[in-house]
Amino acid sequence: MPRVRLRSVACAAAIALGLGAFSALPASAEPRHTQKDPTAIGTGGAVSSVDPEATAAGIEILRKGGNAVDAAVATAAALGVTEPYSAGIGGGGYFMHYDAKSGKVSTIDGRETAPAGIAHDAFIDPETGEPYNFTPELVTSGVSVGVPGTLATWQRALDNWGSQNLKQVLRPATQIASRGFVIDETFREQTLDNKERFAAFTSTSELFLPGGDAPEVGSIFKNPDLAHTYRMLAKQG
Repeated sequence: MPRVRLRSVACAAAIALGLGAFSALPASAEPRHTQKDPTAIGTGGAVSSVDPEATAAGIEILRKGGNAVDAAVATAAALGVTEPYSAGIGGGGYFMHYDAKSGKVSTIDGRETAPAGIAHDAFIDPETGEPYNFTPELVTSGVSVGVPGTLATWQRALDNWGSQNLKQVLRPATQIASRGFVIDETFREQTLDNKERFAAFTSTSELFLPGGDAPEVGSIFKNPDLAHTYRMLAKQG
């Protein structure tokens, strides 16, 4: 088997060369402190993401016979749990697929789409005639919400090139959301940056601001509602 040397990048990516992979605990393991290592060496396959929990989720899928597309979706789903400020099913993105046999590159555009009935002046304050302030008014309001494309992107990628179904690839992320993951400094800082916005919504503040403050570094963060959503998607599509 070829050896794989992988340098970590700040995005979800998966490269499947076989069923083996460098050592990592499964996503179903107990909450743990995760050390970020910029270089890993192994055989059989590789997964890279900004978060060790998400990387472990992708590796778990490879070990269970999944291919690169299956692992990429599993990794992205896990990032929606551990990196909610930069990933998640409420947004959109792009998916790029490379077929090594044919050399063909295919892409899916899954960016958010504006609602069909949105007005051309939706971002203009009728009282002033000027655009709303971007932060915090516009980004917090429903005015700037687009129709998410992430889930449709995952499903189309699996339909086109995957070997596992959505239920299988969502399982590691669901387990992480249920058992929790270890809070790092970045997560706490990003939560504090949004403290004022989050405080305006009871359900959001209950999750991200328990006791009125962001979770402490080293504590365990669980997201049972997201776990429930993933289970529902796994069951109903």
